[in-house]
Amino acid sequence: MRRQSDIGWTELIIGIILIIFGLFIVRQPVGIITWIVIVCGVLAILTGIADIILYVRMERFTGFGPILSLITGILSVMAGFMLIVHPGAGTWAIAMILPIWIIAHCVSRLSHLQYMKMHFGTTYYYISMILNILGLIVGFLLVFRPMITIFSMGVLVGAYLILEGIECIVAAVNGNQYYR
Repeated sequence: MRRQSDIGWTELIIGIILIIFGLFIVRQPVGIITWIVIVCGVLAILTGIADIILYVRMERFTGFGPILSLITGILSVMAGFMLIVHPGAGTWAIAMILPIWIIAHCVSRLSHLQYMKMHFGTTYYYISMILNILGLIVGFLLVFRPMITIFSMGVLVGAYLILEGIECIVAAVNGNQYYR
């Protein structure tokens, strides 16, 4: 019989990768717009797949949260493929897509936060709530000031990836029950 660990290895690995990408992007924010677009495309696909998996795992629950996870997951995967296939067009499109993606992802995470509290505990609940509220604020700021997105894209994307990585690691350490 195999013994299961309390650490969600998938979440831990994704969290570490997100933090490494985030640090790399923050360190080199100028001149890597194409790479930012491609990395955002890959991460949009990964987070979209994670949201779809979350929907599949939570389908026994009814309500707005799980369905929203499916919708945002599909939209994330579609946006990710668009960014990978057309990175040149994605450079300008990301100024509009990035804020919408940040807002959709944060709303999705906040909508099923109560379910996550049952499985991950209060530490994850409060950290995730704070990070996602900050993500909403940044997302709305970027919607109303798109030039901020264009001029500070590297720093914003890097910081967002670092925060998402921290959230994944906290989920992994708190005993991720959904991905087992």
